[in-house]
Amino acid sequence: MDTAEAARRFVEVWQGAWAAHDVDAILEVYAEDCVHRSMPFREPHRGRDELAAYLRWSFADERVTDVCFSEPVIGQEGLAVAEFRVLSEENEEPRTLAGCVFVRFDAAGLAVETRDYWHTVVGHTEPARPMFLL
Repeated sequence: MDTAEAARRFVEVWQGAWAAHDVDAILEVYAEDCVHRSMPFREPHRGRDELAAYLRWSFADERVTDVCFSEPVIGQEGLAVAEFRVLSEENEEPRTLAGCVFVRFDAAGLAVETRDYWHTVVGHTEPARPMFLL
């Protein structure tokens, strides 16, 4: 699978599955031995089982009202990056999460490595618009 196709599939799955908290759908776009880094100084989540546990923990107190991802920007050697913005409520408090994900895909189009950089603020607000919204 070509990187652009894999990246578009990745962001489309994440956009819908994050809104629905559908961990199984998200795991389908990851290789079995994937490595996911959710924050720069946190230990990585290795493999689908650790990623699933992290996602369930992350989604536990979150009620999503809207998710959007940018069109992915494609790099060399299976690399892509996309911005995202999530409006949610955590413990009945509105929050906005905005960030980006860097993804490296294998030949089958599955994510073998992902790295997120993100920030949250209280309230629902729009950050500077992503480059190319889906």
